[in-house]
Amino acid sequence: MKTSTSTVLVLLIAVGAAQGADLPAPQRAFLEENCAGCHDANTKKGGLDLSALRFDTGDPALFGKWVAIHDRVRDGEMPPKDVEAPDPAARRALQKGLGDLLAGADRDRARTSGRAVWRRLNRYEYENTVRDLLDAPWLQLRDRLPEDGTANRFNKSGEALDVSHIQMSRYLGAAEYALREATAPRAEAPKGGTVRYYAREQRNLVNKMKFGPFNRSPERATFPLLDWTAQPEVTDEKVPVSVGESDPEKREHEAFGVVAGCYEPIEPRFDRFRAPVAGRYKLRFSAYSFWAGPGKEPRWWTPDRNVASKGRTTEPVVIMAEQPPRERRTLGGFDVDPEPGVDELDVWLQKNEVIVFDAARLFRSRPPAWHNPLATREGSPGVAFRWMEVEGPINDQWPPAGHKTLFGDLPIKSGPGGTIEVVANNPSEDAERLLRAFVRKAYRRPTTSEEEVRFLPIIKEALASGGSFADAMQAGYSAVLCSPEFICLAEAPGPLDDHALAARLSYFLWNSPPDDELRKLADEEKLHEPDALRGQVARLIDDPKSRRFVDAFLDYWLDLRKISSTSPDENLYPDYYLDDLLADSALEETRLYFAEMLKADLPARTVVASDFTFLNDRLADHYGLSKPGGWALKKTTLPADSIRGGLLTQASILKVTANGTTTSPVLRGVWVMERIVGKPLPPPPPGVPAVEPDLRGATTIREQLDKHRAVASCATCHTKIDPPGFALESFDVLGGFRDKYRVMGDNGEKMEGFGKNGQPFKFRAGPTVDASAKLPDGRAFHDVREMKRLLLADERQIARALLGQLVAYSTGAPVRFGDREEAERILDSAGPDLGVRSVVQAIVQSELFRNK
Repeated sequence: MKTSTSTVLVLLIAVGAAQGADLPAPQRAFLEENCAGCHDANTKKGGLDLSALRFDTGDPALFGKWVAIHDRVRDGEMPPKDVEAPDPAARRALQKGLGDLLAGADRDRARTSGRAVWRRLNRYEYENTVRDLLDAPWLQLRDRLPEDGTANRFNKSGEALDVSHIQMSRYLGAAEYALREATAPRAEAPKGGTVRYYAREQRNLVNKMKFGPFNRSPERATFPLLDWTAQPEVTDEKVPVSVGESDPEKREHEAFGVVAGCYEPIEPRFDRFRAPVAGRYKLRFSAYSFWAGPGKEPRWWTPDRNVASKGRTTEPVVIMAEQPPRERRTLGGFDVDPEPGVDELDVWLQKNEVIVFDAARLFRSRPPAWHNPLATREGSPGVAFRWMEVEGPINDQWPPAGHKTLFGDLPIKSGPGGTIEVVANNPSEDAERLLRAFVRKAYRRPTTSEEEVRFLPIIKEALASGGSFADAMQAGYSAVLCSPEFICLAEAPGPLDDHALAARLSYFLWNSPPDDELRKLADEEKLHEPDALRGQVARLIDDPKSRRFVDAFLDYWLDLRKISSTSPDENLYPDYYLDDLLADSALEETRLYFAEMLKADLPARTVVASDFTFLNDRLADHYGLSKPGGWALKKTTLPADSIRGGLLTQASILKVTANGTTTSPVLRGVWVMERIVGKPLPPPPPGVPAVEPDLRGATTIREQLDKHRAVASCATCHTKIDPPGFALESFDVLGGFRDKYRVMGDNGEKMEGFGKNGQPFKFRAGPTVDASAKLPDGRAFHDVREMKRLLLADERQIARALLGQLVAYSTGAPVRFGDREEAERILDSAGPDLGVRSVVQAIVQSELFRNK
């Protein structure tokens, strides 16, 4: 016998939503009659015993279980299809009644405590905030701070951003470092100008010219060239390495070439230059491609017959800054053509950094014996550099802007040992004036007079103990940069005031503090006005600093920060091993793709499918597509019915969802359900072993999962997880398309070729990939194209999932049960196409964003 619809409705309406009270009797009766057969004390199917489950909305764990029950009833997952279904009206009544109780309790909690937990700045935000405050874009602070915790997927939630004594110690160290870097290193502006550094004068390049103990093969050598003519007489030390200044015209044509990329022991660099101070520089490079060989058969090059000619290819070059011993960061890149040319990069360098170049497409030789995979009997491609020209440091003003933030217009002079002294005629008054100005700029809200001088005793104590004025001020400033008002976001429960709103908006779309325009609107109490807010959202998105948001958001939503956590296995994937150009290009593709979605207001469905992506030659070759030409990624239209398009088939996504050796439909399926579809699943039951693919190809992953799904406790989730995971089995650990698995051992066809490390392929072609599957609702697909079309049958769910990620990132709290109605209103106001930019605008106007 089923409970009548009218009875359920009447009794649900009559029931209050008091926290801590058990579920009202009529609702409990409905669940007992329709659900207890599988979820009672004896059966406990899925580990759920409804007879013992209290309805306590004040207990987060219990609240979450009741939300799960509500959602499974709503989605028609419970009761199962093989059990007689309750009356539809009764089901709807239960869903609404239970939903109203849960939502009411959730909203009550938010009104008293706020949606989000009070939090500090994360590592990304702290680095950007200090950079902006001190006008020092080169500062590298993130790695000086401990790794942030995460909650709701992001490093934006106070639930995970603790403040320990270790954290404060690291903040203090980072602050002291930043203040030293921002202080003028000398009284007079460092000499700028332009200096040319010739390749033939770099010790690093000259020392690798001869085939020595670590250079027994010409692949690991540098080649002296005069334009495209090899100079074996230079290698043999029969003539000087360079004509130097004695023949200026010939000197301009001298070069060093390489036929391998930047990897130990090659690592070519312009080591005669070392950045004298941190700051902005312009780097110019004179380079060209050349062709090395042929040599005596069967080798493409031999030391006794050095032959070179004009290049036959355009080669990508990546320029890096290196801080000894080997801390590198990429500055940019360009294409080197057969005709000599000059390329320029505008960069920020840290003090003492040197410049390293990587001919990125060329191979990276690794012992024991190797074969250059790009070499033929006709020779091998190479890249040659004539010189690097450095302009800078480029000083728009001296002392620098950051120094003026710290010391205003106080004069500076040279001190002992190369130090500088800030001259303060009235140290006490100057210290107070400077500290007040610094605090007003550092804090993201109006300050009180007492706050502005809170750390003045630290400065006075340092002065009294004999410290210099500059050191004393830096001690006080360090305290400011570690104070709660600086490292924490001030948000009280309820509507945000305009300054808190300005901070929430800027840390959302810039990952950095409000600029002068936002602060001015906040001071005037105009920012909360809808038109003003819309205008500021548009301005922030269109500003180059929005790239900070794109990078940080994708680092956590899509896990792109983990792209270097694993490396392709050198035996199974030698064609990817050591290929930084491919990995870096894949990462940039996804970042540019999402940035385009945001700025062009593309529909949310673009997350799943599109007719374009961003490619360079390396990535296009990886995808088997026509090359757009060059190193830089360009927006490229995809062929009709391409398997690419959308995030799911981008190499970066397929890399972070694999482990470098194998792919798992389970891991990728979970990732798709959580990140793209927005329907996370519970963790597996304890004690259930993971399914590990068979690297020798005796059984396929599909066969193993078929056995796994035979376990009743596993089947419920795997029917949802496995289908999207199977669709992505057409892609290997770095997103290359495959129709067969790679395996080790004796099974399968042996593959011919050489990896980027010069080693021959050892893997074989194994079992055939089967990318077909059936969704839980019975809809079947044969490949990833069809699977994407099925996902897009519910575009609003894709938009809803993206909305959830954006809300969690921007507010520090997920879309909670009580927020669901507001989330639907946001989607409604974003327009019929559910454009990503429109969704962002709607979020910022919403109660979720404008209230803590």
